[in-house]
Amino acid sequence: MLPRCRVETTLRHEEPDLVPWGEHSIDYNIYEMTLGRESWVHSKIKETKGYWDGRRDEIVASYKRDIPDLVRALGMDIVTVGTNPPAGYHPEAFEKLDDVTYRDPWGNLLRVSSATEQLMPYKVQTDGYEPPTVAELQEQIDRLEAEPPTKPDDSCWEVMRHVVAEMKATHWINVCTGGLGFPLIGPTDEIGYINLALLEPQVLSKWTELQAKHLMAALPWYAEEGVDSVMPCADLGSSTGLFGRPILLEQHVKHWWEEHNRRAHELGLTVIKHCCGNIWEALPMLCDAGFDGYEGIQASGTMDMKVLKQRYGDRLTLWGGVWNEHLILGTPDDIDADARYAIQHGAPGGGFIYGATHSLAMGTKPENLETMKAGRERYGSYPIQRPNGEG
Repeated sequence: MLPRCRVETTLRHEEPDLVPWGEHSIDYNIYEMTLGRESWVHSKIKETKGYWDGRRDEIVASYKRDIPDLVRALGMDIVTVGTNPPAGYHPEAFEKLDDVTYRDPWGNLLRVSSATEQLMPYKVQTDGYEPPTVAELQEQIDRLEAEPPTKPDDSCWEVMRHVVAEMKATHWINVCTGGLGFPLIGPTDEIGYINLALLEPQVLSKWTELQAKHLMAALPWYAEEGVDSVMPCADLGSSTGLFGRPILLEQHVKHWWEEHNRRAHELGLTVIKHCCGNIWEALPMLCDAGFDGYEGIQASGTMDMKVLKQRYGDRLTLWGGVWNEHLILGTPDDIDADARYAIQHGAPGGGFIYGATHSLAMGTKPENLETMKAGRERYGSYPIQRPNGEG
């Protein structure tokens, strides 16, 4: 069975020959350890500096070469892509304050994470910030509807078009997009959480409407480019629970999820929600809103594959399995146990995609990645061997 046929079959909640495998994000270390060469793909601060140095074309060429090569090397069924910066992209370098600290043109301070190598906000300028008013948000909505955004320059689709041309005949093409979550309005997460509690409901609703209409405007572009699924990526919670009260999602967000997914389906696109954290309280809404799948299943946040399959396996395709924490800090035995548990409980009847509980990230041990690949092959052939005592 072709890789894309495996995905199509499992999304119909039918059993393919082998559980399909894909990841929503893969860091550069995975490319380098697997392909045995340097890669720019998701290379964090290195990639940022590459753009500062005017190496955009070199970076894009690496994405075009390395993404297909890695998918084939690992035997994956799903290829996740995105847009890329336009031709001639050469942003001004941030001011370097020390080996890990930078200041951007707006005075914000950023630091390179020792864990992920990502350049992250450290101290954000908030002086003079005022949240938007209902009138200001409505003005932006009216302007968006009067003058819909135009599709980005052709050069922004270079990686996606290359991957679609080279791999769509055999593989499923997935694209990560922006997403709708709690209306966290403000220059920092902290201010966003405060505003979530303090702002008038009309402001939260109008802000969500504006974000939703921007996202929906882009759906035809992805359909035109020939991708198979879109993956809205706004998280809804942490490992301990949702970022806010579920009623806020019900009041302000759910109906826009429904409209987004309806339009995507009309365009022939599958919609798979990426979402980290403990999100049990949001799952009924995700089902009712028409999402086809749920990825980013954080087992360490109590999102247990067995329970998910029992409660929601008939309504959502579940995508996950191997703990990120174990890939980085664990042993091959941990990975094998993760693979066996997730596949035995999630895969019967279809509606299951194998992957990490978040991504193949910085710090993943080579032997654990090898065991993850072997685990799919060992446990993932249909009919699935269920645990003793389960039929």
